[in-house]
Amino acid sequence: MKQDARGLKLSTDSAAAAALFDRAVEHYLKYHLDTMQLANKALAADLDFVMGHCLKGYLLLAGANPAQRPAVATCLAAAQAGAGIATRREQRHVAALAAWHRGALGEAFAVWRELLDDDPTDLLAVRICDTTYFRFGQTQAVLEQADRLAPAWSPDLPGYECFQSVWAFAHEEAGDTVGAERAIDSAYARDPTNFFTHHVKAHILEMECRPREGNDWLAGQTGYWPLGNNLVHHLWWHRALMQLDLGEHEAVLASYDTNIRNLQSPLTKAVPDQFNDLQNATALLWRLEQLGLDVGGRWNELADKAEARIGDSAYLLLPPHLMLALAATGRDDAAARFLAALREQAADKSVWAAAAIGDVVVPVCEAGLAHRRGQHAKVVALLEPRQDRIRLLGGSNAQRDLFRQILIDSAMRADRRDVVAAMIAEETTSHTAPPTQRSGYAAAARWLM
Repeated sequence: MKQDARGLKLSTDSAAAAALFDRAVEHYLKYHLDTMQLANKALAADLDFVMGHCLKGYLLLAGANPAQRPAVATCLAAAQAGAGIATRREQRHVAALAAWHRGALGEAFAVWRELLDDDPTDLLAVRICDTTYFRFGQTQAVLEQADRLAPAWSPDLPGYECFQSVWAFAHEEAGDTVGAERAIDSAYARDPTNFFTHHVKAHILEMECRPREGNDWLAGQTGYWPLGNNLVHHLWWHRALMQLDLGEHEAVLASYDTNIRNLQSPLTKAVPDQFNDLQNATALLWRLEQLGLDVGGRWNELADKAEARIGDSAYLLLPPHLMLALAATGRDDAAARFLAALREQAADKSVWAAAAIGDVVVPVCEAGLAHRRGQHAKVVALLEPRQDRIRLLGGSNAQRDLFRQILIDSAMRADRRDVVAAMIAEETTSHTAPPTQRSGYAAAARWLM
């Protein structure tokens, strides 16, 4: 048996497979473009490498694309075929992959918990569990896990900067931006091509309302980004949010076409419906229209992608974004089919996220459609009582803020001064910059005066 970089046993006799696996796991956490290529090379070095098959299966599931289910099944079958001679830790990975593949996320989380209790430096388990919690709005679990595992990690361990990134993001989302920034600056100093550090730093600068600093800091990182995967588009999106606060609206529209949703870029051509790319694009187009910009026909290709993914709830944050594209293009029939598919899933109690789909995803989708139709009282009725539960969509505070902006805009238009006043008061206490300096809230703050 070989060992990984932190001394955990790997059921392979191939030194090349073990080394490539280590690089693939590290690059997965750092959002490098070559992650899947490295995983495939590890399997080429040892076709029976259980952890290689688990890693590839995890990567495919993390892509949140139902079209990849057959490929996941192939990875799972190969992993199960070799599980008999694998270590207990590796067998747990196979079990977690199987549970996630069949939709039994509660079981997968339990397996990952047991695995990490025994082997807290299993970097792949750390991240795959963390990111899956994150995608389903389990904010407290993300924070608890990061803090629980932290004592097992030290600067002399390979991959420490990767764990620092996980810990920092958990703390940023929980509101500890000071601790998060200290950790992420340390991780960045170890490896400036760790794009997870760029992402966490962008979140901190956004949440602390430092748009000029954030815009300039991200601009200084772009030379590294050709090594990155689709997260690079999301980093451009974060920079665009800062530019909106700076009033640079035309620059944002130009960046949309060049950096965020460039249909001719190799990354976009390779995966034209990558879930985070679709979320970036729809969320930004909605904001630009709110600020009075004409976005032309840019909604159309996004609506095409939305129609092709009716019934897709692999990542709960995605459906409400897709609904914005259907609503913007007047595709009422597709929107009705989209909602019907979600309601069917919400009624299926075997679906792990059924309750969240019914109580949060469907109403937020309905609100996006109602906002486009000018039914603003309906938007308020749908979103106002669910403000605390919208976190169950998953994703980050910055991403879910879109739905707060939809609510506050409709509350103004419905003359619900009580709702607007409460939301502006909350924004005032939770951010360092006043709402009048933030593009999504300035109009509402002025409306109250």
